Amino acid sequence: MVMSTHRDAMHVARNKRSYVTKSGEERVYESVLLRRTFREGGKVRHETLANLKALPDAAVAAIEATLKGDTLVPAGQAVTIERSLPHGHVAAVWAQATALGLPGMVGPAGRMRDVAMALITARAVAPASKLATAAWFADTTLGADLDLADIETDEIYAAMDWLLARQDRIEKRLATTHLNPEVNPKRIAMFDLSSSWMTGRHCELAARGYSRDGKKGCEQIEYGLLTDPVGRPVAVRVFPGNTADPTAFTHAVTAVRETFGLSGMLMVGDRGMITNARITALKELGGIGWLTALRAPQIAALAADNGPLQMSLFDEQNFAEITHPDYPGERLICCRNPALAAERARKRNELLDATDTALGAIVDAVAAGRLTDAGKIGIRVGKVVGKHKMGKHFQITITEGSITVARDEDHIAAEAALDGIYTLRTTATTEVLDTTAVIETYKNLAHVERDFRSLKAIDIDLRPIHHRLDDRVRAHVLICMLAGYLTWHLRHAWAPLTYTDEHPPHRDDPVAPAHRSAAATEKAARKTTDGGLPVRSYQGLLTHLATLTRNDLRYTDTSPTVATLTVPTDTQRHAFDLLNTPIPVTLT
Repeated sequence: MVMSTHRDAMHVARNKRSYVTKSGEERVYESVLLRRTFREGGKVRHETLANLKALPDAAVAAIEATLKGDTLVPAGQAVTIERSLPHGHVAAVWAQATALGLPGMVGPAGRMRDVAMALITARAVAPASKLATAAWFADTTLGADLDLADIETDEIYAAMDWLLARQDRIEKRLATTHLNPEVNPKRIAMFDLSSSWMTGRHCELAARGYSRDGKKGCEQIEYGLLTDPVGRPVAVRVFPGNTADPTAFTHAVTAVRETFGLSGMLMVGDRGMITNARITALKELGGIGWLTALRAPQIAALAADNGPLQMSLFDEQNFAEITHPDYPGERLICCRNPALAAERARKRNELLDATDTALGAIVDAVAAGRLTDAGKIGIRVGKVVGKHKMGKHFQITITEGSITVARDEDHIAAEAALDGIYTLRTTATTEVLDTTAVIETYKNLAHVERDFRSLKAIDIDLRPIHHRLDDRVRAHVLICMLAGYLTWHLRHAWAPLTYTDEHPPHRDDPVAPAHRSAAATEKAARKTTDGGLPVRSYQGLLTHLATLTRNDLRYTDTSPTVATLTVPTDTQRHAFDLLNTPIPVTLT
């Protein structure tokens, strides 16, 4: 067969035909033919030159394009991808920071602000040591856009020192934004204290104290977090690792009054934070109210014979308001949580049984004559009762060669009678907070506890702390707090794409435990949003955003490099839509 030399007379023809099999099934067959078209005797005729059905689709497409006049070159010669960097995650965090005005809060534009903002962004995206973060910059568009690819650690430390010097200004701006009466009409501020362990042995802030991380035997620092009523971080203070809670609270009050210039605030803290001594100091200071809880002995005194706290208060509802002359000018709100009562009773019984078993082993050893010395008996008993903290519920008598153990049933019954009962004390008037609002406000301390979990482990990885100088430790904690502030807003903005409950149900009984909404439960069960997008954890969403890369393309040896984003997924597009910003090609 002689083929035509006229390429434009050839084309690829695709013909489909359908037929029905004997079983009644309809099938479609497509033929892919290379044909030549020509005229003969004034008529257009077609000549089949080859059957292309057996060729791969890509080969057929190449033949078809060539016959149409396109010039094809190998992919590697058409365009060169010079570099591809993760972009979506840092772009989203940077966009959120810009929307919040965080760069302006941090300080004036310049190199130091760029480095400080990069450290905050990195802590929110990929928390690591400063040395690891310096290396990480080169692997993201954050380093490329802010010229941080070759940054030295000395410059990072200089930026940390610069940021710390601006801490009061930054926190004052945050307090103005979130604690001023215009946005916080009830003038509520939350405060709590936590700790994290240190590495090394040369930091003067490091000390041994009560570890809230359960990291016994390690030196630590403590830090107090001040938030607005919904848990947005506003300020942070760092203390030596053996600082008592009330001392830290005093610093928080000083910051509210003197640094932020706020008065008439209602400080909310737990009963270990706002003690009687601190309340006495607040009364002398004036202008600051409080909301906290009574300790167990104080509750027992209210529940004593003829006291105002009687079980009949809870016949119709799980809370009641009382007064007592020992708390002049304060309101006392007594609450009973049946679920908490059942849990405390269960736990107490388990610990009593475990203590009984351990003490029984000691009694048997004494009875068998293997243990006779009273001092040694006492040491073993002390270890047992110290382990489960149940010594107060046992009557134990030890002599040389003998021991008697019995439960103190009256003491156990007295404690059990108050299971699930807690009492709040506050100076807030009923015009500011009614009884229900007092309970709900105190329960909002859970927001601060959630912030601590985010700071320490889930999102920001504040711990452990590797710095040696006191100011570097304070700067590290400040960076983590500002990253936590960013994360708080990102978590709320991206709630539709994550397992977060967007609309928690209102509780008719403020004392009752919180529950997830039906919509959140359904979203978690089907693992998709209402729009059909996959639901991810917050960290999983950040990881997915990192797959949105920025590619530096060059089309010829002499052409300039062109920055091009990969095609965003529907989830990536929606994540930026929720931030009310288009996907930027560059950060600056």
